[in-house]
Amino acid sequence: MDKKLTCKDCGEEFVFTESEQAFYKDKGFENDPVRCPACRKARKAQRQQKSPRDY
Repeated sequence: MDKKLTCKDCGEEFVFTESEQAFYKDKGFENDPVRCPACRKARKAQRQQKSPRDY
């Protein structure tokens, strides 16, 4: 069953689908995501900009 979650960054509600839940379980993740897909993407881009591999 899909779950409705609230993003801890922007406060928007997003759907954590059954297929996403299965993917997380397959990867061994025990916790539900705390950020919506848009905030996850933005956070990932921000981390990549600060990567020490760029030096």
